[in-house]
Amino acid sequence: MNQLPLSRRKFLTLSGASVLSAFAPFRSPLTASDGIQKGAKEASLAINGFAADLYRRLAGQGKEKGNLFLSPYSIETALAMTSAGARGKTLEEMEKVLHLPKEPHAAFGTLFVRHNSHPHDDLKRSYELSVANAIWAQQGYPWEKAFTDLTRKHYGAGLTEVDFSASEAARKLINEWVEKETKKIKELIAPGIITPLTRMVLANAIYFKSNWLYQFDKKNTKDAAFTLADGTKADVPLMSLTGNLNYGEFTMFVNRGGETVQVLELPYAGKELSMLVFLPGDPTGVHRLARWLSADILAKTELKPTAVKVSLPRFKAESEFSLKPALMDMGMKAAFTDGAADFTGMSPKGKELFITHVLHKAFVDVNEEGTEAAAATAVVIGKRGAPKTTEFRADRPFVFAIRDNTTSATLFLGRYVGPAK
Repeated sequence: MNQLPLSRRKFLTLSGASVLSAFAPFRSPLTASDGIQKGAKEASLAINGFAADLYRRLAGQGKEKGNLFLSPYSIETALAMTSAGARGKTLEEMEKVLHLPKEPHAAFGTLFVRHNSHPHDDLKRSYELSVANAIWAQQGYPWEKAFTDLTRKHYGAGLTEVDFSASEAARKLINEWVEKETKKIKELIAPGIITPLTRMVLANAIYFKSNWLYQFDKKNTKDAAFTLADGTKADVPLMSLTGNLNYGEFTMFVNRGGETVQVLELPYAGKELSMLVFLPGDPTGVHRLARWLSADILAKTELKPTAVKVSLPRFKAESEFSLKPALMDMGMKAAFTDGAADFTGMSPKGKELFITHVLHKAFVDVNEEGTEAAAATAVVIGKRGAPKTTEFRADRPFVFAIRDNTTSATLFLGRYVGPAK
């Protein structure tokens, strides 16, 4: 087995467009065949469908009063990689919740290469975007070669063997990898998550940094009143910009009469990536957006060039989640259930494995120059605990013997009925 996760550079060198031979020459998905374009598109559709569903759950689980930020891409990728080892009902539920396409791993492989490469290798991208995957597995545990080969080929996830009985050392190793890859995310896995019963951790890390195509002038940033959802106001640093930007207005129908939602696209340098801002007319409408947003709206919102005066807060946000409740609520139950989960595609002992945690942390900084964002996801796989302990409580009279085990001769024999009076 590989002793270290593959670097993105080495993976891209080896994998090419992922769906080809592991040693095929590299071709960027942006200039490759229609089949490879289709794979990346299918993975994107899956991510958008999952994003809308998950945001709806998280926004409705007591988070609606606070800031919320996550990377559906990171979560979906880590779970799609995990699904490569799932079978039976476990796999069926994961496919449904994650909206996985027919050939998910090849599709995610093309998207992985797309986000770690540039269509022209001799040109530097106008933004930073990197995605990395890695797997840590219990040394000496029987892992299926087909699983480790697939995750290496399509996700660039080299497998590192560790001893999870040294739980704190393993936790530190994984957290150090996450911090290195994201530059921002620390302590993704808290103490106590990794135990001697942990058998595998699958992780994804994503980092993004870019300037705006049209930057905000810092001289125009002024403190201004921001109306909160409860009607109260708070001062925020409000950035200002006037320009010709893609813009649209839509009507949102959610349990009441229609209300207008303004949508603005703010492109990043190079125009390959953008931020979409969805702004309801009513401050309380932000809660209803969770039920209105869909995969189609996220992917296909049609906007038109419009002269727009933009006012946008400068802000930072951090979020962290334990996603087990939300994912189970979405229908992914078997994977988390001891005795019901089936990860026999991962190991011949896969019937004793189940997901114990899905952990996610995300960070974003939006300012006059641009945006920096990072996120990481860890899927922790554990094994069934020791059989239920039978209690032997000698709190009543008993007989005892001392014997020679070689000959079975009883050397001493007695009875204990309690302390002498």
